[in-house]
Amino acid sequence: MWNLVIIGAGPAGLMAGIAAAENGVAVKVIDEFPRPGGRLLGQLHEEPNGEWWNGIKESENLEERAVSLGVEIECETSVYNLEKIETGWRIYTSNGIIDTVHLLLATGASETHIPLPGWTLPGVMSIGAAQVMGNVHRVKPGNTCIIIGANVLSMAIANELKLCGVDVKAIILPVTEQIEKEAGQPQEVLASLMRLTHLAPSPLLKQLGKLGKHVPVSFATKFYPSNGLKMNGIPIKLKTAVTEIIGEDVVEGVKTVKINTAGEPVPGTEKIETADVVCISGGLTPMAELASVAGCSFKYVEALGGHIPVHNEKMETTLPDLYVSGNITGVESSKVAMEQGKVAGLTIASKVIGSSPALTESIKHAVQNVEKVRAAALIQFHPEIEKERKTLYQDYQQNA
Repeated sequence: MWNLVIIGAGPAGLMAGIAAAENGVAVKVIDEFPRPGGRLLGQLHEEPNGEWWNGIKESENLEERAVSLGVEIECETSVYNLEKIETGWRIYTSNGIIDTVHLLLATGASETHIPLPGWTLPGVMSIGAAQVMGNVHRVKPGNTCIIIGANVLSMAIANELKLCGVDVKAIILPVTEQIEKEAGQPQEVLASLMRLTHLAPSPLLKQLGKLGKHVPVSFATKFYPSNGLKMNGIPIKLKTAVTEIIGEDVVEGVKTVKINTAGEPVPGTEKIETADVVCISGGLTPMAELASVAGCSFKYVEALGGHIPVHNEKMETTLPDLYVSGNITGVESSKVAMEQGKVAGLTIASKVIGSSPALTESIKHAVQNVEKVRAAALIQFHPEIEKERKTLYQDYQQNA
């Protein structure tokens, strides 16, 4: 019987294990991937201060700290069921059954896919898969690339693909009829980009954010250039949509059409754009399946990426001895996930070894640090994150 088992060896899970183990808690971390790190492994970008954020290095540092504290990390292990037992939780895995007093779900987020004709061709992949190929495996995804889907995630990874030597020809919208309307409507997409704060990951997005404070989005959309605006040399075409991905045995490009401000195709403007890799970016959604299996209360929060297990600022769910941290609680940056993991680890430690003034103060400080790191995040997926989290915490109080 373990004091604490953590499902997910990403930034939130590893940091939670470190925080708990530092306070004498026996911790086991399990993950289905062959190595620890989660989404950290694919991240490589330059910070505003000029320093480089290398996710592989960060994950290695976290793993070393955890192991040095006695945390047991078991990779290549999948979890298929959870069961509440009298002494805590029983976890059913591909490598057997594990019992624990406390259970932390740090399962992260998964990509949302946009189905388009031709999306099963070799050479078509999610934007996250391209990121992993280049940054983790050091394999160049292709020579020329077209990205379908204009959002914070695609724009951030587009720069990383350029670092790999990929010629990113354009970021283009998907055609409206084939997906949720918002992702294919220029006005909706531009509105989401204009709401980004000064912390957005490019000068273009910063300018769009400033523009959104002074002019209506309908006006900005009307005068948005049909050939797009460039972000680090990459055209963002909000008045062009992909109708089909083309190729015989492998991807060869996409069929596009001009669209009006409502996302409707303009007849006679069809065109073919060539590329040997096509990346689809539909955003991220919390991976909360195990929380659902466990019986957690849920709330749908658009600003956080979808259905979220109801929890409080200490990462406690409405179920006894079950906690969450990281992107399962809402899609944010890895740095926020790590701080949430620290909160969860300290909270669980206070349950295992007993509360003390020092530990109570540490938890309070850790909760405050989550807010500070969130406010300073380089990439923010939605402008209403802080507001919606406070509402979610109020819901926890009502359900607890």
